[in-house]
Amino acid sequence: MAEVLVFVDHVDGAVRKPTLELLTLARRVGEPVAVALGRGAADTAGVLAEHGAVRVLTADAPEFAEYLVVPKVDALQAAHAALSPVAVLVPSSAEGKEIAARLAVRIGSGVITDAVDLEAGGQGPVATQSAFAASFTTRSRVSRGTPVITVKPNSAPVEAAAAAGAVETLAVSFSAQATGTRVLSRTPRESTGRPELTEAAIVVSGGRGVNGAENFAVIEALADSLGAAVGASRAAVDAGWYPHSSQVGQTGKSVSPQLYIASGISGAIQHRAGMQTSKTIVAINKDAEAPIFDLVDYGVVGDLFQVVPQLTDEVKSRKG
Repeated sequence: MAEVLVFVDHVDGAVRKPTLELLTLARRVGEPVAVALGRGAADTAGVLAEHGAVRVLTADAPEFAEYLVVPKVDALQAAHAALSPVAVLVPSSAEGKEIAARLAVRIGSGVITDAVDLEAGGQGPVATQSAFAASFTTRSRVSRGTPVITVKPNSAPVEAAAAAGAVETLAVSFSAQATGTRVLSRTPRESTGRPELTEAAIVVSGGRGVNGAENFAVIEALADSLGAAVGASRAAVDAGWYPHSSQVGQTGKSVSPQLYIASGISGAIQHRAGMQTSKTIVAINKDAEAPIFDLVDYGVVGDLFQVVPQLTDEVKSRKG
């Protein structure tokens, strides 16, 4: 059976959820072969095997931590040359998309970004994407070379499927470009105790209607009652009400949770581009003509400062 390379997103051996989702999709088109790089790479094998990886290629070198992007591209190129896979799957993060693009150029292939589904096709894997604020769904395949596809988090379920997970060392020769951009320092992100925005099953976002940084406590309270991540529109971020790292939109992060709750967000195309693939969308806005209502599954016309606290209380009472 054809092999599918899956790039492993992990932190010191702890595999992040989007990678496990990629393994689910990879099994639809071939046998998953995981590529884990950097410190703790070998420690990922157990979890990867439990989710379908027939082989785990590992490599650890200082370059993966000390330099940006290119060493990982070198490693994926080496894995591609060794296996000749039917496809390469990469999580659709900012780094992941840069890795995918660089790899596609090197191997003379095409790249598909932000896929939300994947299926086997007679002439290669077919990827589904959502476009133009969810107005259109496209199905595409790469017509030349090995498809390199980035997949949005929460696009597939995490499904256990025991496999061999045989660990093999991947030989990597680093290119001259690998040491071009050095990482000078790292600052750990302050923990909020909430899920990572791009991986969360539920996201509660606030926009211009929140009307101040202090009022985001209302959004946070609802998010905490649901075990959700907190997002913000560009207007709220530009006003300094919430950190840029929480911005959802074309110039922020792209999310695809099971449930997305937009509070005080008008629904400009810039924001819709970042959350349009959410499975269920709920909007709370006092303007009945707000564009966001054209996109949602459920809409509440009302003052968010009245609706959101009531919703929070109701969630707490049902859970309590």
